[in-house]
Amino acid sequence: MEIKRLNIIITLGFVAIIGILVAQLMWTRQAYNLEDKKFNQTVNIALLEVVEKLSGGKTSFTESPVQNISNDYYVVNINNDFHPAVLEHYLKTEFTRFQINTNYVYALYNCHSDRMIYGKYISTHQKSSGNNTITFPKHKNLVYYFSIRFPDKATYLISSLRFWYLLTFALIIILLVYVYSIYTIIQQKKFSELQRDFINNMTHEFKTPLSSILLASEALRKQELIKENPKLQTYTTIITDQSYKLNHHIEKILNIAKNDAAGLSLKLQKITLLPFITEIADTIKHKNENLTIRIEIEDTVSIMADEFHFTNIIYNILDNSVKYCDTIPCIIMSSSRDSKGLYLKFKDNGIGIPSKNIPHIFDKFYRVNTQKSDEVNGFGLGLFYVKKVVQQHNWKISVENNADKGITISLFLPF
Repeated sequence: MEIKRLNIIITLGFVAIIGILVAQLMWTRQAYNLEDKKFNQTVNIALLEVVEKLSGGKTSFTESPVQNISNDYYVVNINNDFHPAVLEHYLKTEFTRFQINTNYVYALYNCHSDRMIYGKYISTHQKSSGNNTITFPKHKNLVYYFSIRFPDKATYLISSLRFWYLLTFALIIILLVYVYSIYTIIQQKKFSELQRDFINNMTHEFKTPLSSILLASEALRKQELIKENPKLQTYTTIITDQSYKLNHHIEKILNIAKNDAAGLSLKLQKITLLPFITEIADTIKHKNENLTIRIEIEDTVSIMADEFHFTNIIYNILDNSVKYCDTIPCIIMSSSRDSKGLYLKFKDNGIGIPSKNIPHIFDKFYRVNTQKSDEVNGFGLGLFYVKKVVQQHNWKISVENNADKGITISLFLPF
């Protein structure tokens, strides 16, 4: 069901982005056409003004003297004689007035021979020659018309619409990022499922021979021959203890895999901290005779938590404090509160954690690379599980090194 829902979300998102991109391209094309139409109208008006000035205000055309031959090519008829310098002056003046800031080419033609008499390329970056006096030379029996072309019209229009093109480009980038993200999510989901299936299969395969070892070791411990021989009894005890420890690790891996797939199911209930933590501490002390645990928690302090998972949190933290200590372990558990919530702290005298490794200690399968870590068996799942349970309770957890030795793990439980 989750895969089907994910596929529907991915498809809808993909269709939505494609739709937005198509709409954006259509709007950009429409904006380009509108800008092209606006440019043509502006050029026509500017050229009509040029014709008006060249004819001295005496125009007698029955139809517009400006003809748009092609997209960027115009032909203008003039009934009066004019000089190229005069034409260039008025073209520059009117184009500047109408804000037509693109390069152009103009040419003069003789109507009788239909030959080009003069032509010139005008660049917008060309410096003006100054305020020269313009004279109107007379050319009897000679009629001129001129044409003008804008070779960079497309570039000019695109530059005026650069915002639209930037927006379209941004949408294309978003689409590519979306596709890449979806591809990465799908790949990660596949890898996660493969990893979970592998862990489940591996742990189940381990549990069958492990159960046989536990049964055999328990049967051995009951044999009279084993009871009479202290050395054999020690060996049998080692086999049993290590088998139970291995079984505990396997159960932990299975729980992590199951929780990753379905999430934690919490059953919150009121827990009085002092007797609850004292009972867990006594259990830990039975396994570690030299362990010292000091509890500084008031009798009345209580919280709302899942009893099973909260027990595992306390047990994992205390167990780590014992395992990663190179002297006689000493743990101080204390509580304090302020207006925001309750703070539960676990201070030990262990080997500590390098500062650069602290941000990663809650990652799955992460273990700090130290000599003590090599001596201690584990998979790097204990603190990952602790962090997951803490997050499910909407609590916060932090770790810091003590000034003298060891670390302090702090749990914050908001009211």
